[in-house]
Amino acid sequence: MKEAFRNEAFGNEAGQATAEYALVVVAAAAIAGALIVWATSTGALAALFDTVINRVTSFM
Repeated sequence: MKEAFRNEAFGNEAGQATAEYALVVVAAAAIAGALIVWATSTGALAALFDTVINRVTSFM
């Protein structure tokens, strides 16, 4: 009875969670894409990799 009341009061929300997850994934992909474009255009990504490799090899 409690579930029936909840469905009547708020309507059918079966696909709402799926749509919200999809929007979050799309937003995360857009942010990641913008970050990758920025990092490759400024050379920051190459500098980061060079720094990491230099520090790792300095410990050997």
